[in-house]
Amino acid sequence: MINSKELYRNYSDYLVERFGEKVYKIPISISGTCPNRDGKLGTGGCIFCGEEGAGHETLSKEILPVEQFKRNSQYISKRYKANKFIPYFQDFTNTYMPVEEFKKNISQVCLENVVGIAISTRPDCIDKKYLLALADIQKNFGIKIYIELGLQSVNYKTLKKINRGHTLAEFIDSVLMIKEFGFDICVHVILNLPWDDIEDTIECAKVLSALKVDGVKLHALYIDKNTKMAELFNSGDIDIIDLEEYVDRVVEFLAYLSGDIVIQRLVGRAPEENTLFVNWNRSWWIIKDMIENQMRAKGIRQGIKCDYLGGKALK
Repeated sequence: MINSKELYRNYSDYLVERFGEKVYKIPISISGTCPNRDGKLGTGGCIFCGEEGAGHETLSKEILPVEQFKRNSQYISKRYKANKFIPYFQDFTNTYMPVEEFKKNISQVCLENVVGIAISTRPDCIDKKYLLALADIQKNFGIKIYIELGLQSVNYKTLKKINRGHTLAEFIDSVLMIKEFGFDICVHVILNLPWDDIEDTIECAKVLSALKVDGVKLHALYIDKNTKMAELFNSGDIDIIDLEEYVDRVVEFLAYLSGDIVIQRLVGRAPEENTLFVNWNRSWWIIKDMIENQMRAKGIRQGIKCDYLGGKALK
């Protein structure tokens, strides 16, 4: 049977190639918010985002980042015999704070067993002063910088419907700025937003490939109970595509996505107790197996349809 390594460029293999051994991400939570919540750009946040943001797997933000890292890395180290780690500043918008505070939070987890830092943020919260701060950290500590950008959809109408607070233009601008500094960029995408279709899925893969981003995290939409999305779901104003269609979209997305881009995740996870809908009541690994099995059955490999760059009409 064809293994997953031959189907797409997976994250764990990339980390081994880059650092010579297994590397584990350690989630970190810090006090923060979002310009789409506090009134700077809007209020209420994205209609799918709960009060805890994306940090349901993190320790309390009241614990210092360095202590969060030490606790989690010690556990992972014992359980998996891991020696190298990437602290991942995960929830909300981690560059939406004074730059000196930002730099202090990042610097305190740059310890001996840390090989990289991953920072989750919004496309409209990237500017030169934060990138310069990260450049200093990279130089001083000799670590790799990874920036994770939440895009979710390339459809500007969908971005407006989900109250994202930015359009595709801000995303493109942030990617171009980050590229100037040579940091790796991972993009978060939700492939089953109610207002998107397969054409949006394909266009998303093409845009990310054209921009030469370094990684992608795919999510299946989950519906938090205490959100505007939950209200729309309960009232019947939105429908969620079935699992088979989600699998179809992921397979098509990978077919059009450049083979150089690392796939960090094919489907996300969420705590079931706080949600109305999560992954069609299936375990994430079952959905992952379904995606890989369909790729095998159809002879699909990542990038097999990536023939549209570099002057397609002249080839």
